[in-house]
Amino acid sequence: MDFSYSFLAQSGLLSADTLDVVGSRTYHALNLRRAKSIIDNDMNLSRYLTEELVRLEMTSEIEPMAEGASEEKWRLKAKETILGELVDLLDSGHRIGNRTKLLLDFVNREKQWTTAIGHGVAVPHIRSLQAKEFMLAFARSTSGYDFGAPDGEPVCLFFVMASPPYDDNFYLKAFKAIAEMLQHESFRAELMAAKAPGEIIRALRAME
Repeated sequence: MDFSYSFLAQSGLLSADTLDVVGSRTYHALNLRRAKSIIDNDMNLSRYLTEELVRLEMTSEIEPMAEGASEEKWRLKAKETILGELVDLLDSGHRIGNRTKLLLDFVNREKQWTTAIGHGVAVPHIRSLQAKEFMLAFARSTSGYDFGAPDGEPVCLFFVMASPPYDDNFYLKAFKAIAEMLQHESFRAELMAAKAPGEIIRALRAME
């Protein structure tokens, strides 16, 4: 599954079942036309991203899989560790309710379908009662983590977002806008090259 295919699945534009049966020729005829037509490019998402919500080098350490252990359980545990760091980053904005419950919401969401969308990118996203308002954070890992990406590549760039359950419309538009921005190789390169949190915010603002 390529990057745009994952984008459509993550955004809910096409179901997983549909993705399994839609031919590549049909898909390429509708992918960006359908996706871009409903993306609001004037959302001003950068206003939600402060320097305290940007982490330029993640610190999560993933234990090697023990011999004879279940690979599925090991992958889930690794994801939980990574998501824990991302939830801590969101928590630095002091806008979440119960950290443990929010982490559980992210983990359960990840069990349904990976939020990695290829090209070294993941956008963990959740609607949760533990989110007091829409929240956005960014984290980067130079070496990357195995996050179940459809292209098998390590994930280096994480945009994590959470929203209250009642904020459906903005939440979906925000996810779609971020996912579309991340399709641009130049944007991903700029995020990887940034030396300061402010550069991440400016890069996001320039894409809006």
